[in-house]
Amino acid sequence: MAISTQHKVYIPDTAKDNQYILAELQLSEGFFACYADTQSCYQQLSQQFFQLAEKAGLRNVHFIANDKLPVVRFHTEAFHFQTADQMLFFYNPAYHEAQHSYFDPNYRARKISLLCLATGTEIRNQAAEFHRQVKAVLQDFKAALPVAVPLKIRDHQHLSYDLFARAKGCDSSFGYKLRSISARYQARDLQIPTEHQAMTYAAATLPLSQQLVKQLQSSGQSAPYTELYQQLEQRLISCATAQHLTRLALVADGSTPLVRSSQIDKQKRSQELHMLSFDLTSPKPQVFSHWQADQRVETAHLLLIAGQDDNSEFGYGRFMNQVEQALKMLAQQLNLDPAKDDLIVRFHQHISYQL
Repeated sequence: MAISTQHKVYIPDTAKDNQYILAELQLSEGFFACYADTQSCYQQLSQQFFQLAEKAGLRNVHFIANDKLPVVRFHTEAFHFQTADQMLFFYNPAYHEAQHSYFDPNYRARKISLLCLATGTEIRNQAAEFHRQVKAVLQDFKAALPVAVPLKIRDHQHLSYDLFARAKGCDSSFGYKLRSISARYQARDLQIPTEHQAMTYAAATLPLSQQLVKQLQSSGQSAPYTELYQQLEQRLISCATAQHLTRLALVADGSTPLVRSSQIDKQKRSQELHMLSFDLTSPKPQVFSHWQADQRVETAHLLLIAGQDDNSEFGYGRFMNQVEQALKMLAQQLNLDPAKDDLIVRFHQHISYQL
């Protein structure tokens, strides 16, 4: 049966895809007591992890024991750096390989993070096989631990592209149904536990150029920027509502937004990270807006979250078509020039479960 075009979203061939799997082990004093000291603990565990990963053919893996959140993005150059709250990894899956450990021998972490980045050129097509490989490594790693500890697997997948790619000369695209991760894996004979959590959303990064600020801020380009953010907020809500999108957020306070389910995580904020919790089952509108009137940031994050009802029998293609239409409406209202301006959209899919 032919699939209606409304259930497929046509994404430019210039899109970049990422996949990374993060496993987290919660540590205790009893766990550390199994080793001579903290440094010995980290060194032994990292060596075990790297040996298992290398044997399985995993080419980009990282051992992290500093309680910082790993954040992974596509980039043509490979580099990574730390902030107070984050470990940021930039890489191109087609070319970059790495094996690093990050820990302070004098610091006892609350958890250990094992980060595996997918490599190759067919990331989305090979996602199930990558998950299978990583899961086998983690099972062997967990079995070798001196004491039983909880281990949680988080599988993250991104498709990133410029909404205005066609205006910049990209005439080719591919139609995606954007099936859920569990449905795609099941088709590849990989079963995900029934007890798992899933999250799907789109994030767009909007540069706040001087021209845009001047357009929305009648008082000019000086603080307070209340009008700038209120105008942006109102237009985002209007465009999203027109496309029947009811779960959304504007984050323009300099923080990195994290999207979570309200059934698992509550909203919280650190110096750099802003966790936003959405009820994926409620039909009620859920709108979050975070900005500071005395602070002009370089980029505004626009988030549109899919609920359970947005996952049709075909996938999330219809949802992403609604997202694109809402963003295009917003771009027109903001007088963005598709030939010159960028509006980078990331389609996020995420599942997690206890191993």
